[in-house]
Amino acid sequence: MSLFALLLFLLPLAYSPGPGNLFFAAHGARFGWRRTIPAYLGYHMATLLAALAVGAGLLLLTGPVLGRVLLWVGTGYVLWLALKLWRSSAVTRLDNTHQATLWDGAALLALNPKAWAIMAALFAQFPSADTMTVLAVALVFTLNNALAFALWAGLGQSILAHMTSETQVRAVNRGFALMLAVVALAMAAG
Repeated sequence: MSLFALLLFLLPLAYSPGPGNLFFAAHGARFGWRRTIPAYLGYHMATLLAALAVGAGLLLLTGPVLGRVLLWVGTGYVLWLALKLWRSSAVTRLDNTHQATLWDGAALLALNPKAWAIMAALFAQFPSADTMTVLAVALVFTLNNALAFALWAGLGQSILAHMTSETQVRAVNRGFALMLAVVALAMAAG
């Protein structure tokens, strides 16, 4: 396995807008980077576990039916997140009760069809029966995603720093909500 080839494969997938990136950008815009950390940790702990499971052949054992179910449940979940963000008010920006948790981050990964599709493609491109190689690929995948999501959350936080009115906050929330909805519908169509 070539680390360069692996990163070349992962870069456009990890940094392009998807449910995870947009969620963390929106959360960073609403709460700032520091308050995004619990969901961020939950997502990436779940990513590592899921990547290890996919690398060990989990998707081969489950068949295409689970993939379709995951696609539709995941699309519904991302649309629900978009609706929740659309309906949020400017006041909730600083309200800790709506802040995502470690479990929310893990659920986002579990219901993110793009993440599962990337993991399936990843291990199809870099197959190995060797446990150490599966572990290395899963770690590189997880760390690369962690960097991408940190950048997206930081982008969100920088947007937060420039918002001075409730109208601006509401517009940013709705902009991210629309982007999430478009991504969810594109996943369902693709």
